[in-house]
Amino acid sequence: MKTRQLGNSELHLTTVGIGTWAIGGGDWAFGWGDQDQESAIEGIIAGVDLGINWIDTAAVYGAGASEVLVGKALAKMEPSCRPLVATKCGRINREDGTVFGRITKESVIAECEASLIRLGVDCIDLYQMHWPDPDSDIEEGWAAMMELKKSGKVREIGVSNFNVEQMKRIGEIHRVASLQPPYNMLNRSIEEEILPYCGREGIGVICYSPMGKGLLTGGFTQERARALDNNDHRSRDPKFASPQLEINLEFVDGLKPLATASDRPLAQLSIAWTLRKNELTSAIVGVRNPTQIQQTVAASDWELSAEQIEWIESALTKREKRLHEAGSLDQGRV
Repeated sequence: MKTRQLGNSELHLTTVGIGTWAIGGGDWAFGWGDQDQESAIEGIIAGVDLGINWIDTAAVYGAGASEVLVGKALAKMEPSCRPLVATKCGRINREDGTVFGRITKESVIAECEASLIRLGVDCIDLYQMHWPDPDSDIEEGWAAMMELKKSGKVREIGVSNFNVEQMKRIGEIHRVASLQPPYNMLNRSIEEEILPYCGREGIGVICYSPMGKGLLTGGFTQERARALDNNDHRSRDPKFASPQLEINLEFVDGLKPLATASDRPLAQLSIAWTLRKNELTSAIVGVRNPTQIQQTVAASDWELSAEQIEWIESALTKREKRLHEAGSLDQGRV
C-alpha cells in the first residue's frame, strides 16, 4: 500500500488510516450508536492485515472505550506487525456524556499517561491536541506535549481542528508535525487557506470524515437517516435532515456512474477524491467491522483522472446551487 511522509516528521503513513471514532459506542455526546466490541477488534486487525500501517483514536471516544479496544487489537498482533498509533488529548468526558475542553499542562500529561495504559504501549507515535479549546491555553498544552516528546512518551506531536493562526502561535514553541481537519466533498473549508499553509510549512495533513460520516458511501437513504438512534450524533446533524439530506442524497446519486465505470464502490471515490491533494498525507477511514475496511482500503491506490475530478466539481456546483435555493447553504463539519 502507498505511503506518504507526514510533513517533515519521521513518520510515513499509508494513505488510508484506521479510524476508531465510531467504535467508542453511543454513551457520549458524539457517539455513533452501539458497537459490538469483537467486531471492532476484528475490523482493526483486518485493516492491518490488508496493509494499513496506522490507527487513529482519541481518549474522548467513549471515555476511553475506543483506546481500550485498540489496545486489545494490538495485543493480538505480533510486535513486529503492530501499526503506528495516533491518539489525542484535550477533550474531557463528563458523567452525563457531554464533553468539554481542557488543555492545562497537568491535564495533558495525565491524559497521556492514561492513554498509554489503555493502549498498552510504551510510546505514542503521534500525539495530537484534539481541539484548540480553550484557545487561551493552547500554548500551555502544546508546551506540555513538547515535554512528553522530550521524555520519549510520544514520538511526534500534532493538532486537530486548528486554524492557521493557532498553528502559527504554537509553532513558535515547537514544530507542528501534523494537522487533522475534517475534509470531504461536502466540507472543503480547508482548501483555501489551511492546505496551502500546511504545504508551505511542511505540516502533514490527515483528514477525518472523508466519507462524510457515511453520506458519501452510497449506502445512506432517507429511511436510514430517520432510523438513526438517539445515541448516534448524526441524528442531530443538519446534513442528515431536510432539506440538506435530500440534496446530499441527490448529489451522491449523481456520483454513482463514476464509481460504476471504474468498477469501484462509491465509498472509495470519496476517499480517493481527498487524496488527490498533494498536501494530504492520509485519509482516516472508520472501521467498525472487517467488512467496512475490506470495501474501502483499495481507495489508497485510486488516482482520479482530470475528467473524473471535473465531473465531481460540476456535481458539487449543482449541489451548492440547490442548497442556496433551499436557504440552507452550510459548510459546517461533516
